[in-house]
Amino acid sequence: MRHCLSSQSGFTLVELLIVVIILGVLAAIAIPQFGSNTEDAKLSSLDTTISELRNAIEMYYHQHKCVYPGAKKQTDGSDVGTAGEAATAFENQLLLYSADTGVTSATKDATHKYGPYLKKALPTNPFNNLGTVVCDITTTDITSVASGGTAGWKFYIKTGRLIADDGAHDSN
Repeated sequence: MRHCLSSQSGFTLVELLIVVIILGVLAAIAIPQFGSNTEDAKLSSLDTTISELRNAIEMYYHQHKCVYPGAKKQTDGSDVGTAGEAATAFENQLLLYSADTGVTSATKDATHKYGPYLKKALPTNPFNNLGTVVCDITTTDITSVASGGTAGWKFYIKTGRLIADDGAHDSN
């Protein structure tokens, strides 16, 4: 009986500690790699989304007598007076059918023959998960960009420049 018990073996405490330490080192190496992949995926998504939005804006610009979305009110085609009016017009003019004056309609007809440029709501910015836009109606300097981080996107009505408005990815 004694001989049977002594022939059974198991892991010692030292061996178990060595295995745990090795697993900890491997985890410390691997986990940051997954975090980096998440950041890379978000950047890739941002690049794709901002490119699609810029293409939609340029299409609108060329079909509406070289006027950017948000520059004219979607209700009567007159100039916008506030950034809030511009943001509402920007969204409607990209999501609905529009006349060459910028007036929008939910249905296509002989007057409202352009668009929609986006299939559904504005896409979300992958870094702040916001699908809203802030419009700047005064800046005319094409090199001037500044995000406030209050929306998904910031659009400069006078220059046609669109940036991510998350406070960290302005240059994209």
